[in-house]
Amino acid sequence: MAAGFRPDTPRLEQVFVARGAPGPGMRAFAELTGTAWEAKAGRHPLTGIDPNEVAEVIFTSGTTGEPKGVMHTSNTALSIVYPLIERLAFTEREVILMSSTFGHQTAYLYGLCLLLLLGAKGVWLDIWNAEEAARLIEAEGVTFTMGATPFLQDLTYSPAVERRDMSSLRVFISAGAPIPRRLVEDARRRLDCVISAGWGMTENGLVTCNGLSDPEEKVFATDGGPLPGMELQVVDDAGKAVAPNTEGELLVRGHAQFVGYLKRPELTAASYTPDGWFMTGDRAILDPDGYVSISGRTKDIIIRGGENIPVVEIENLLFAHPKIANVAIVAMPDPRLQERACAFVIPKPGETLTLAEVVAFLETKEVARQKFPERLEIIGEFPMTASGKVQKFRLRELVAATLGLPPVR
Repeated sequence: MAAGFRPDTPRLEQVFVARGAPGPGMRAFAELTGTAWEAKAGRHPLTGIDPNEVAEVIFTSGTTGEPKGVMHTSNTALSIVYPLIERLAFTEREVILMSSTFGHQTAYLYGLCLLLLLGAKGVWLDIWNAEEAARLIEAEGVTFTMGATPFLQDLTYSPAVERRDMSSLRVFISAGAPIPRRLVEDARRRLDCVISAGWGMTENGLVTCNGLSDPEEKVFATDGGPLPGMELQVVDDAGKAVAPNTEGELLVRGHAQFVGYLKRPELTAASYTPDGWFMTGDRAILDPDGYVSISGRTKDIIIRGGENIPVVEIENLLFAHPKIANVAIVAMPDPRLQERACAFVIPKPGETLTLAEVVAFLETKEVARQKFPERLEIIGEFPMTASGKVQKFRLRELVAATLGLPPVR
């Protein structure tokens, strides 16, 4: 691939091969790490680079089916990382385990940039496996790790947690997808470390997370407060700010915002309000203390006969069902009501589940009946992005194809 695009990229000077023999015109990775490049060139290789020029183009993970090239500068990337160091009291003594793909923002910022800024030790796990992660935590004395909800879920419920010494682990940040509150409680109990729920996007990194001394009600019931330099606002459909504890669309602004989508200036402009707030596409609630609770993606809202169905609320409840390992609720097309709720469920090993059992469980939680899923699909695994997020648009396509109807967009 590199050889193929090299003729069209005259500014590309060097290609280093990490695994295998270098091809023509390429060099071994050991040459990159073993050469004092600044001494060889007579200057530091970063001399003359503008920290406000685009230094990173990284693509969104594709949960909506349309990845976009997000552009960050050195300054926006650094302003994402430094506030987290302050909030979680990171030092050069950290040992950082990163299991997310380095093709996405989580690993780049917190598996690479963070450890370089700290001068800390990095442990990289290229293929996620909870048992191997537990082994590495014990063997390397890992103090911090970060990943999307499936990483936290797998590690929390892995039998390896009981066999390994996990006492070095100090903080686990789980962000990138809504986190079932039951999972946060179980993880804190079984991993015996700080579980910091967080929220952010490729466009701005980690915007919120829980701190080390946050009270339990904030840890178990919110996705944290904004990091220094970032602001949140929740607005209604008319763009007007709503009162605390009222759901609406989440807006964000601050120094960590990206500088645009690659070659898509119209999309960049359309993503901001006239007064400079970035429209995240997430639904959320801000409490009186400024802590945010993500309630779902705007596109994930199910509008059943004109009434909104709060997807994350029902997923949270069903996650606590004794037979359910994981659940995702999406809209399915309906000729009369336009949309109804379909629950895709991964059962726990050896378990079976019926829609009647799901309904009966929700009845015990005193949920309004119009919020109940009206179809159950049993599935072995969810379609996922490389960064561990469920691709709900594919689930909408799957149930629509089963019904022989166009999918809900």
